This record gives sequence, structure tokens and C-alpha cells, in this order.
Amino acid sequence: MRRGLATALRDDFLRVYRENQDDSPYAPTPEQIARRSLKNVALAYLMAIEDEDGVQLAREQFEADHNMTDVRHALTLLTHSSRDELSEPALKAFGEKWAHDPLVMDQWFAIQVSRPQPDVLERVKFLMQHPAFSLKNPNKVRALIGTFAGQNRVNFHRIDGEGYRLLADTVIELNRLNPEIAARLITPLTRWARFDEQRQELMKGELERIRAEELSPNVYEVVEKALA
Repeated sequence: MRRGLATALRDDFLRVYRENQDDSPYAPTPEQIARRSLKNVALAYLMAIEDEDGVQLAREQFEADHNMTDVRHALTLLTHSSRDELSEPALKAFGEKWAHDPLVMDQWFAIQVSRPQPDVLERVKFLMQHPAFSLKNPNKVRALIGTFAGQNRVNFHRIDGEGYRLLADTVIELNRLNPEIAARLITPLTRWARFDEQRQELMKGELERIRAEELSPNVYEVVEKALA
């Protein structure tokens, strides 16, 4: 639907983007916020068809580094594109620039694991080994594992069950490190009843595997309630 709208209204989205570009100093005013929001909606539609003008605008917006809202939005669109030559240089540049800032790096993690490409599960595993990630840091766990399991529904619910297995493995390990975070992280698996029969069985299987561990009261309560 987005691609259809973007194709039909391509020139309108391009015009809206250009009309709402603003090089004045950043200010959190209602007018600037509205213009940025409208401009970025238009850019998202252009990138839905990876229109060459849209790709160029996304690159320019990222490289201009005018404000974090625009940079983050452009980075998301480039990362979620189907072209690695767009995503990888932007991710590398952003990661190197903001490596010193833990909160910004949380966004860097989340943007990558919410991308729609089917290789994202392997990316999650790779990023779990990144020097900036630690299972002992709740913010990092939420940004990486929580975003993948809670927001990347297509890839988390892979029919081979590997997304469920990754979450269960993480919950089992976190049960020993931070039971409260583990109990919150498990939520996507507890919603098994909303899905088709095959996925229900896979999700319940992972819940049962978690239950077989020596669990903290926090995690045990969530698992028992989910399987009741």
C-alpha cells in the first residue's frame, strides 16, 4: 500500500519534502517540529519505492547532520532499505561518531534490529557481541532484544522458530543476571494465543523450556500464567 501511494503521489511527496526543508538553527518549536514531521513522512514514502531522488535526499539529510531527529530518521530509512550500499556506510559512520554516547548507541542498535530484511536475526546475534552491548545493561537489552522481539514482528515470528529460541535463550541467561528485566522481556512469547497453530506450538515450547530452568519468582510467575 505504501509503495502504491508513493508511486502514484511521488511528485507530491517530493514537493512536500522540499517545501518543508528548513536550514535555520534547530529549535523545539511547534512549527519546526511539524515541518520536520511532515518532511520526514514524505521522505519515508519516497524511500518506500527507493526513488533515486528520495535516496539522494535521505543521504543528504543524514550527512547534513542538522539535528538528531532528521539524522535518526534518515539513518532508519537507509538502514531499512533493500540496498546494503546505502545502509552499511551510514551505520558505520553513525556508530563511529556516537560510540561515546550510550543513549544514542541504544538508538543505533534499535534501528538495525527493526529492519525488515530476513537476515536481521543474524544481525541481532552479531550485535550481541558488539563492545557497546552488555546483557548486564538493561537499556542495551531493551534496545536490542526488546526492539527485535517487540517491534520486528515479521522476523521475530519466523516460521522456523529461531526468533522465539533467541528470546528464550536470552531470558534464561537474564534470569540469573536481572530477573526483573527477564520477566519483562518474555512478554512477546506470552501472547502465543494470537497466532496460528504452528507458531503457538513453537512459542509454548520455548515457554516450557524456560519453565524447566531454575527460575526466579519474577520469571516463574510470568511463565506459569502464560501456560496456564
